[in-house]
Amino acid sequence: MAPPPGSRARGGTASEGETLVDQAPATPPDRASLRAFTADLPKSELHVHHVGSASPRIVAELAARHPDSPVPKDPAALAEYFTFRDFAHFIEIYVSVVDLIRDAEDVRMLTYEVARDMAAQQIRYAELTVTPYGMTKRGIPEEAVMEALEDARCTAARDLGIELAWCFDIPGELGLPAAEATARMACELRPEGLVSFGLGGPEIGVPRGQFKPYFDRAIAEGLHSVPHAGESSDAQSVWDALIELRAERIGHGIRSVDDPRLLQHLAEHEIPLEVCPTSNVATRSTPSLAEHPLPRLVAAGVPVTVNSDDPPMFGTDLTTEYVVAAELLNLDEAGLAGLARNAVQASFLDTPAKSRLTREIDAYLTSWRRTQEPT
Repeated sequence: MAPPPGSRARGGTASEGETLVDQAPATPPDRASLRAFTADLPKSELHVHHVGSASPRIVAELAARHPDSPVPKDPAALAEYFTFRDFAHFIEIYVSVVDLIRDAEDVRMLTYEVARDMAAQQIRYAELTVTPYGMTKRGIPEEAVMEALEDARCTAARDLGIELAWCFDIPGELGLPAAEATARMACELRPEGLVSFGLGGPEIGVPRGQFKPYFDRAIAEGLHSVPHAGESSDAQSVWDALIELRAERIGHGIRSVDDPRLLQHLAEHEIPLEVCPTSNVATRSTPSLAEHPLPRLVAAGVPVTVNSDDPPMFGTDLTTEYVVAAELLNLDEAGLAGLARNAVQASFLDTPAKSRLTREIDAYLTSWRRTQEPT
């Protein structure tokens, strides 16, 4: 993986796949310029949840289909509904939205519409975290879930030009029965787009190590390990994910900043963190964006990618998260392109696909620079 973008912004010219870490520009770009650049920047997203990506339009449509749900049917009322007191409250609200997915058509519609919203942001590739247990325990047949996901994935690739991949994750708060069912579906019903195996939900009171047998099974079947850790708990959670679950990337991982030895380990072994700044503030995992540990993680040499997590629930999207990261790290447009390259390199795309997407990012940066030259 290329070196992570640092707290110094990028000047100069990048060769393909290189992330520059030079002196800060004399005049940093303003937020409007950064957003304009990022809006059309080809992007990848590695930490984004399936149900959590449903826009107010999609959630309201699903809620209208299922009037017994407490979820508001009016898209305008969802902003207040998606205001979280703490991480536990976020999980409570998230589960209420999950409960709107009750049949295979709900699954297919949600997935395709999420892909549509992503494609509009110039997201070329996304590893979407799916919790199949949350759908099957509500009565949707397992095979129907897999078919709906794959139908939406293939249709989105054809119609929208976006490639989706799946991470099947264990809802940790539901314990070992959920882990067993998720591992079985991942290994025995494995849909074509499945690339990784994860663990979500609350960390406090849900030790990572208890899920080791299920990760061992998934890894033996060729799936990558990408558990959440170090979001709402502590650095030890990240160590547990690395040692017990053999994590190749860490979902969130922001509390790694509290352990210098862990930071050194992540940097030396090039283990990326999937950082979601706005999400961390919304769930009270960090007090504010100004206090977010992203700059300290980068300064320690830890590979980072920037992601949106559950974007409509947190009033954000991937474009916004890139702009937030640019402000935290003092990046210019070349630095933002470096973030986009980091996501490609940390992804589970094959080598030819990584090369194609990296070339597209480089070509976009070159084209943008030409448009900014004085006439």
